[in-house]
Amino acid sequence: MIRVGVVGAAGRMGATVCAAVAADNDLELVAAVDTVGDATAQGVKISRELKALADAKAEVVVDFTVASAARVTLPWLALHGVHAVVGTTGFGDTDLTAFKQEFTRSNCLIAPNFAIGAVLMMRFAELAAPFFDTAEIIEIHHDGKADSPSGTAVATANRMAAASDKWAKDPTTHEAIAGARGAKGPADIRIHAVRMRGAVANQEVVLGTQGQTLTIRHDTVERTSFMPGVVLACKKIAIRPGLTLGLDALLGI
Repeated sequence: MIRVGVVGAAGRMGATVCAAVAADNDLELVAAVDTVGDATAQGVKISRELKALADAKAEVVVDFTVASAARVTLPWLALHGVHAVVGTTGFGDTDLTAFKQEFTRSNCLIAPNFAIGAVLMMRFAELAAPFFDTAEIIEIHHDGKADSPSGTAVATANRMAAASDKWAKDPTTHEAIAGARGAKGPADIRIHAVRMRGAVANQEVVLGTQGQTLTIRHDTVERTSFMPGVVLACKKIAIRPGLTLGLDALLGI
């Protein structure tokens, strides 16, 4: 039985993680941390202090918070030799370099998306990239998401840019409204971020070349779609030394 703690346990995603951990026969929810007080998650009292994770002897901690909070939590976990499974986005290269240096006694997996379908969507876009001249990414998330574009969109663009360096130039010379063409991502692939009440998480990659387009789309209907990936990461993080980026390695793709 793997002892698991959850940081951000009072949030919608954190509460879903707590339920998934509690429901799995190989995992045990032993600690929950958030800024709220006088609350419980799956029968576990939510603490405001990271110390509760150590007191409960958590072996793996799942973090679904915001980047500013995770920059405090992850070094603490590394210092205490606790494995980290991270769904928080918004980290920069400096953050990742620091995490790589800090996680020597324990391991850390950071994934922009834990939905297996979304991981496959990114892989398919990477495979398609060399065969197309133009591409744009449209990501749609709920209106409570603080950062944009999403980590999934950035990761997708990075992988497509690495797969091909033969992208056509954007013909736009004038924007009647600044930003109408979206943000320039890696290889100048345009990324459009939509924040929409009622949405959860969706991403569409549109690729085009002479006489044809290809659309690769993944839709998250509810947050439980992320849970098989989170549970898998909790079970396998102990055998992934250091820092791992993305769920791909655990899926063998």
